[in-house]
Amino acid sequence: MVAARSDQAQPRTRLARRLGLGDAVVIGLGSMIGAGVFAAFGPAAEAAGSALLVGLALAAVVAYANALSSAELAAVYPQSGGAYVYGRERLGTFWGFFAGWGFVIGKTASCAAMALTFGAYTAPSLARPFAVGAVVALVGVNYLGIDKTANATRAIVAVVVVSLALVVVAFLFGGEADADRLTPIFGTGGVYGILQAGGILFFAFAGYARIATLGEEVRDPQRVIPRAIPLALGVTLVIYATVAVSALAAVGAEALADSSSPLATAVAAGSLSSLAPVVRVGAAVASLGVLLSLLAGVSRTAFAMADNRELPQWLAAVHPRYRAPHRAELAIGAVVVAVVSVADVRSAIGFSSFAVLLYYAIANASALTLTRGERRWPPVVPALGLVGCLVLAFALPVVSVALGAAIVFAGAAAHLALRRRPG
Repeated sequence: MVAARSDQAQPRTRLARRLGLGDAVVIGLGSMIGAGVFAAFGPAAEAAGSALLVGLALAAVVAYANALSSAELAAVYPQSGGAYVYGRERLGTFWGFFAGWGFVIGKTASCAAMALTFGAYTAPSLARPFAVGAVVALVGVNYLGIDKTANATRAIVAVVVVSLALVVVAFLFGGEADADRLTPIFGTGGVYGILQAGGILFFAFAGYARIATLGEEVRDPQRVIPRAIPLALGVTLVIYATVAVSALAAVGAEALADSSSPLATAVAAGSLSSLAPVVRVGAAVASLGVLLSLLAGVSRTAFAMADNRELPQWLAAVHPRYRAPHRAELAIGAVVVAVVSVADVRSAIGFSSFAVLLYYAIANASALTLTRGERRWPPVVPALGLVGCLVLAFALPVVSVALGAAIVFAGAAAHLALRRRPG
């Protein structure tokens, strides 16, 4: 048997390489499982009716293309920062900043959405204070180092998978399931509604790149990351599809669209309504898992950008004991707390999806420049991902597109102005 490569054989890094394949997959699962199931199915059903299943398939195709592009780029550039690094290396400094800025602001909104989801399911009358408490606690976990993040995420994923399995049992055996409700009936938006649902549901898949943003903390990243990303995405897709089909069969798209907690509504409609508390526990724990991984990923991208002097340089500090980007962790946590104070879940999801789809568009464009020796998959994969990202991004609700474009492009304009400033 070939011995595992030591840290000394790895690409140079200031962070600690402590994550193996299982850890990387778990962090990817923790970043995805829960977000779509508990937060995005309602607005997707409103946009596309029961044809949200088509939107889910569309989101999965685009996500899978993005995942493959991210995986092959991460093998070439096993560093913290994800598409921020890929854009800089393959397309130029501006496109790297564009990707990094889109990721940071988009995922900050995702953090707020997950914190608010936790608060809403835990204590609806005190949703915002509970959301703030969750952010503060999880920033503390990440501050102690990435191995603590992986261990906490493993426990969270286990709880969420068990709770979702019980939810599916309640859907299918609660006496209300009807296969006729699965007929792809288009919502009022028609084809546009399906594209919009795809963009909304993409929010649920975007966590797989968390593995790539942790590139400096994965052992043997050239081998582990390309395996971990597709594996985590595939497991998540199976879970999402199972829950979506079961929920639609149980109550139909209209009931899901009208509910702020669609899975709880579907469970309560059947004879196994006593399992409804499981939904609340699952939603609360799932949102914590996603929030934990999101905070880790956003802080690493901010760390990488600060290291390149594209964000305040004091964010590039590494804790001498925990070897984690502690200042970036604290700064991102503070911003998320501020967003939680003013945002709502649905607007945060739309804004996040727009910014993150642009981020992945840069990743796919970067993958198109890889040489034959660097490439693992044919060029059609990143080409499909690039087109898919742009279509889904601009099919989102007009308010999400307008606000997202304003903030993303304002940051890009400021970056260009500072670069051109003499001295």
